[in-house]
Amino acid sequence: MESHKIEKLLEKYFEANTTVAEEETLRMYFNEESVSTHLVQYAPMFQYMTHAKEERFTKQVPIKTGKRKLVFRWVSAAAAIALLAGVYFTRTSEDSLEDSYTQEEIAAAEEALSLLAMNFNKGTDQLEHLEEFDKNTTKFLNK
Repeated sequence: MESHKIEKLLEKYFEANTTVAEEETLRMYFNEESVSTHLVQYAPMFQYMTHAKEERFTKQVPIKTGKRKLVFRWVSAAAAIALLAGVYFTRTSEDSLEDSYTQEEIAAAEEALSLLAMNFNKGTDQLEHLEEFDKNTTKFLNK
């Protein structure tokens, strides 16, 4: 086979543009003994792929049962009990704000939140100027 054709196929292979047939051509070429000297460095890669297809795992996979399964069941039961206990003890009664805070504290919190909202709105007003600037610069750059 021409080494020039193989070099082109190698370029396509390393760019991930080869077809299955072209990859098979490369495998067959590099499994031959008459590989060009400047392409010998790629031979082990394609030879490995050929041999790796034929490998099979024949050992027995040990499956652990018994003690591990029992521990898993106990841990699952303990987690469920802990979750239920957490829900039971952290459950709070449906108290209203008036029961927990005085009217002055509620009014102060409402005032603070309204000031915060007003300042956030000032920030969003500035964003409109930024959007206008972005639109104009996009028009200028696209011309």
